[in-house]
Amino acid sequence: MKYYFTSESVTEGHPDKICDKISDKILDYALKHDKDSKMAVEATIKDDLVLVYGEAKTNVNIDYEYLAREVLKDIGYNENYNIIVKVSEQSSEINNAVVKKRICAGDQGIMFGYATNETKELMPLPIMLANKLAKRLTDVRKNDENTFLKPDGKTAVTVLYEDDKPIMVDTIIIAASHTEDISKEKLDSYIIENVINKVIPNEFLRKETKILINTSGKFTICGSFGDSGTTGRKIICDTYGGMGRVGGGCFSSKDPSKVDRSGAYYARYVAKNIVHHDLADKCEIEVAYAIGMEKPISVYINTFNTNKVSMEEIYKYVDTNFDFSVQNIIDELDLLNVEYYDLAAYGHFGREEYPWEKIKKV
Repeated sequence: MKYYFTSESVTEGHPDKICDKISDKILDYALKHDKDSKMAVEATIKDDLVLVYGEAKTNVNIDYEYLAREVLKDIGYNENYNIIVKVSEQSSEINNAVVKKRICAGDQGIMFGYATNETKELMPLPIMLANKLAKRLTDVRKNDENTFLKPDGKTAVTVLYEDDKPIMVDTIIIAASHTEDISKEKLDSYIIENVINKVIPNEFLRKETKILINTSGKFTICGSFGDSGTTGRKIICDTYGGMGRVGGGCFSSKDPSKVDRSGAYYARYVAKNIVHHDLADKCEIEVAYAIGMEKPISVYINTFNTNKVSMEEIYKYVDTNFDFSVQNIIDELDLLNVEYYDLAAYGHFGREEYPWEKIKKV
């Protein structure tokens, strides 16, 4: 059977991603200076107004306004922003539920992890290509002193599948913000030559592949002046592009005691190991936690009938080799020493440098 599947991504200059990066810049600073920090500080941006708000329990004196301005400058926005901060201490009830002899879940929730053997990263092809296109847009902008590109941008890739195998890229969509002085023809040519042709493998590009660039015509009003942004609104871009399910919470702003982040990372880790060891072609893990509890209340494994061994054997493999307790996840994946700022754009998965992407020796 043939079908089409589309995934999208955005650049770090998209308003929602600005806020994700502000949140994770703050988280990194807190954890660098106090590993026991419990953080959930988010951001919202519209025009020149930035709100930084949430809860924190840390021994670090954090200059939230300074960190937010550093992020905006790093992305490429140099406007004079008005930054308002409203951060209070984490609820003592939550803190008492989390901080015990061993760290326990900082909230209830469900998380998912997913892996598929259709790419070397064991990720769905559409989201991998969409994220790489978005990252490439940023890289060419930052590496060209005379660039006409602005920081905001979006990408989407439609892949044609046959019998669940990717056959070709059917459509590529790119929205690239730009200065007023560039023609549509020059922009299109530049994007095709320096972005698309550098990212999309030749084996998936065909003469019938459709390329759609800035279909609105112009994209000069961008960033927070074109749209508002808030932390946590791009969880499909952050994960599997819609091909694997996602839980109810985002990742950015949250320290590893928040299982929305750590539980999702570990679920990906387990799913990837199952696929890597050829126990299944595809795997999705669902895990659920209750606040204040060390271990999950359930773990569910779905291989979409692609398993090469019995499901009983797969459950035994997981039970024998993986521990979903919150403290173990933090320790095994070394989550207190990860720098989350770079993860806040272009996807949290399929990036080999991060510990949840490693293959466990068993």
